[in-house]
Amino acid sequence: MANRKLALSQQERDYLCAGINQAGGKLPLFDKNGQAIDFQIIKSCINKGLAEHWFANPLKPEWLVCRLTERGRSVVLG
Repeated sequence: MANRKLALSQQERDYLCAGINQAGGKLPLFDKNGQAIDFQIIKSCINKGLAEHWFANPLKPEWLVCRLTERGRSVVLG
């Protein structure tokens, strides 16, 4: 994908920013208030190539554990 300006919602940007300082770019499952990150936010970031599915959680298979892609990191950091 070309490096072009992406329109990100504030929720998408917040989600992606949370992975910047995490080991391996791990993205959160829950927000600062303990609420699950909206599945549509996660899927949107994956579809834009900014996040990728990382691994399956055997205890909670419905959880989508993701990490930042290099493209996601560059978009967030500008």
